[in-house]
Amino acid sequence: MKKSTSFRLDLRHRLEFLLFRLAASPLQMLSARMTARWAELTASLIFYVLPRKLTRYKVARENLQIAFGDRYTDQQRDIIIYRMWVHLFRMIAEILQIPRKLHRNSYNDVFVFRKRSDVVRAICSGRPVLVLSGHYGNWEMSVAVLGVFGFHMSVVARALDNPYFDEWFEGFRKHTGHRMVNKKGAFKQMEAVMEHKGNIALLCDQDAGSRGTFAKFFGKDASTFPTIARLAIDHDAFISIGYSRRLPDDFENQYWVRFELGSEEVVDPRDFSGTREERISAITQQFTSALERAVCLSPEQYFWVHRRWKTQPVVEQSLHAA
Repeated sequence: MKKSTSFRLDLRHRLEFLLFRLAASPLQMLSARMTARWAELTASLIFYVLPRKLTRYKVARENLQIAFGDRYTDQQRDIIIYRMWVHLFRMIAEILQIPRKLHRNSYNDVFVFRKRSDVVRAICSGRPVLVLSGHYGNWEMSVAVLGVFGFHMSVVARALDNPYFDEWFEGFRKHTGHRMVNKKGAFKQMEAVMEHKGNIALLCDQDAGSRGTFAKFFGKDASTFPTIARLAIDHDAFISIGYSRRLPDDFENQYWVRFELGSEEVVDPRDFSGTREERISAITQQFTSALERAVCLSPEQYFWVHRRWKTQPVVEQSLHAA
């Protein structure tokens, strides 16, 4: 019975991966203009045709309300959500195109840099560096270009359920010299990287559950993994909060796509005093606020269907229940 179940599961995984490769092949060949057009059509299907329960529309609207209050009208919020889907589908196609289009001879046509010297100084300091981003812009583009420059990272990510997908994404991230660290049980591997003065890249805006450290993100408590601050303190590591933000298209003159590759802030744990827990809390708030500032530059490029405020402090939950 187990062999039969295992066979069916493997067959399903193979079929899923085959469909992915069949869909990916034409996307890899599209021009920037055609990629944008495909993304707009697909986003229209998601936003206007599919039932909104399936697309987490309500979650996105609630998150935008938390983040910006009444700054935007209902119509403007809908535009942000629609443009979020367009950006997401463009990002998917761009990930497929990166191995062919992003290299040392093309990066200058793709990127405009902001505060580049800050992160370069940190990486070249001889101290380990934690390179953070969020579900914002094209975060895979950020990691890929670091590899192109020879700044190799240990990339922390969750293993995908489909092993064939997982192998493909691992190969994608390794093609610029990075290595993978499975998010499950990653702490020991991350410590080993830090001990050898290595660099780690990871997303910092995932819900950390009830054991997380709470930091204000757009004014509301968001459970955040304290591991980042702990590693920075224990190993005297810099924390660099960066992003890769899509810039307006110029299909007539641009080589491919244009992004602003920015370092929003470089945090040094030496600048924080107090008890260990106070330092962890302050550092966590510092990099969370830096990500918030980056998101404000282009709100439509943040993944608003992500449940960032899922976990709330117990006291607040108790008051709400009362």
